[in-house]
Amino acid sequence: MTPVRKNTVDGLLHDSARRVPDRIAVRYRERTWTYAELDAAVSTGAVVLRGRYGLAEGDRVATFGHNSDAYLLAFLACARAGLTHVPVNQNLTGEDLAYILENSGSTLVLADPDLAGRVPEGFAVRPLRDAPDSFLADLADLAEPAEPSRSGDPSRLAQLLYTSGTTALPKGAMMTHEALCHEYESAITALDLAEGDLPVHSLPLYHSAQMHVFLLPYLAVGARNTIVDAPVAEEIFDLVEAGEADSLFAPPTVWIGLANHPDFAAFADFAVRDLSALRKAYYGASIMPVPVLERLRARLPGLGFYNCFGQSEIGPLATVLRPEEHEGRMDSCGRPVHHVEARVVDEDGAEVPDGTAGEVVYRSPQLCLGYWNDAEATKKAFRDGWFRSGDLAVRDPEGYFTVVDRVKDVINSGGVLVASRQVEDVLYTHPGVAEAAVVGLPDERWIEAVTAVVVPRDGVTEAELLAYAREKLAHFKAPKRILFVDALPRNASGKILKRTLRDRFSNPS
Repeated sequence: MTPVRKNTVDGLLHDSARRVPDRIAVRYRERTWTYAELDAAVSTGAVVLRGRYGLAEGDRVATFGHNSDAYLLAFLACARAGLTHVPVNQNLTGEDLAYILENSGSTLVLADPDLAGRVPEGFAVRPLRDAPDSFLADLADLAEPAEPSRSGDPSRLAQLLYTSGTTALPKGAMMTHEALCHEYESAITALDLAEGDLPVHSLPLYHSAQMHVFLLPYLAVGARNTIVDAPVAEEIFDLVEAGEADSLFAPPTVWIGLANHPDFAAFADFAVRDLSALRKAYYGASIMPVPVLERLRARLPGLGFYNCFGQSEIGPLATVLRPEEHEGRMDSCGRPVHHVEARVVDEDGAEVPDGTAGEVVYRSPQLCLGYWNDAEATKKAFRDGWFRSGDLAVRDPEGYFTVVDRVKDVINSGGVLVASRQVEDVLYTHPGVAEAAVVGLPDERWIEAVTAVVVPRDGVTEAELLAYAREKLAHFKAPKRILFVDALPRNASGKILKRTLRDRFSNPS
């Protein structure tokens, strides 16, 4: 393992540039950057931000863009300039976008040209790329930058990571350089990230998993990274076949899509595409249905699967289930990574026995300082030095954790608590279910009626699925209704928005 020898985000890049200056660090479309070139561009970007744009240390800079090398450069330049980076979901519009920018107090928004028109009035906006006066163009325009002045203090803020807001308004997790660098060390160790790997980064870079579990740790070890616009199956297959990619991170929704692709389905006999170069498969961001994972492993027996679990507030990696640990525990999210302690506790914060469900709490140098401008939420989340995750899980005697549900997604069915994940796993074993999400809807008899929202296939009926579930589940766990939809609502990281489903079907119009 190549250690992260600097306790600042930009410092780890500088260290790699000294070790392997001429190696390709990043490729995006037709552009490539060696480690020396990338490090120099980051220094130039820091001078542009502080000198040309007039920003002061500690100012917040929002980046509102699609995947690109420019997006990465903006984040690293902010780090080197002593600014706080605010990654913004490129799908946000209107009030949702305004909330993030206003709550963070962003001084400047670097936006892709096609997104700039969404930024509300009152915010300073500059194009990130693809324009004569863009941030990327200004890097090329500044020929001989001086080394920017910076404190190098690892305790200063590097990013405000806004939570995905699946159950409430997003909150800005205050991530320091030191916290992120600890998380990078954990990721490198737990995920076997090596300088000889060829990772492809296809998920949004504003999301903490793609940026902080993969792209930045891979830069720390000196690997060759490929950034693509989106997880498009054909493009990923092309990279693998060309020997340009051998590892991929994606949420379950993307793996399901890849598994259903005709080219992927033919992997076993290479009838269409030869994907044998793919060595490492990382999944996370939401719970992977066990039946789906079983199908993937059956189709790709030589591919090592890693289950990555965590949340924004911890950088985000907290636990990992490694390839050799999957047998017999495919529903587990693994054991805590190097810099994380984890326990399972009851409502009073007391640790519960192994095998008993409770809330997962963490203690770690990877944790955020708290929530930006929200002392009340910070106090609620932290208790006696432990962070309350909101995830319901059990731990076995060997220390493996299995997530049962989000605490807020547990359903009160007639006074008995039901984990939605268990019901979803049963539904996924039926061939007529493409995707499923289970929620509790208000009900006079059941308090909350177990309700399955399903993307169907092969003409399956509600009666058929209800009967199937009743055969597999206790009566209080079995769905009382099946609602068919064309697609499940998700955020850009692939998480199903159960709050949206509850709101939609609790108040049908």
